[in-house]
Amino acid sequence: MNMNSIADWLARVGVPDEVVSVGREAEDAWCVLHDPGENGGEPAWEVFWREHGNRYDWARFSNEQVACFYLFGRLSWTQVLRGALGTTSPTSTVDEIRPSPPPVTAHEAATPPTGLPVGR
Repeated sequence: MNMNSIADWLARVGVPDEVVSVGREAEDAWCVLHDPGENGGEPAWEVFWREHGNRYDWARFSNEQVACFYLFGRLSWTQVLRGALGTTSPTSTVDEIRPSPPPVTAHEAATPPTGLPVGR
């Protein structure tokens, strides 16, 4: 699997096209990008959810296949949780595949915020 084939593989497990962007950043989508490693850097592939101009759940890989399998596994697992693996449902929406925030503990709920969370 690579950036040329991942969109087709994701479509086969019912992931809506609009929640995946291959090769470019797009709002409200899982993105997989190639960073050629200009200026002497190592080439890399990045996977992340983009929303409101920010990157969330960002991961960076030195191998294209590993990056694509990571995204495929993550979105396939979401399809399993939804009970939709192997089907295409006209009711699939971006909100169903967007990453969920972690559960808030009672201690966190009672503690006033001190700033923005890391990575935002």
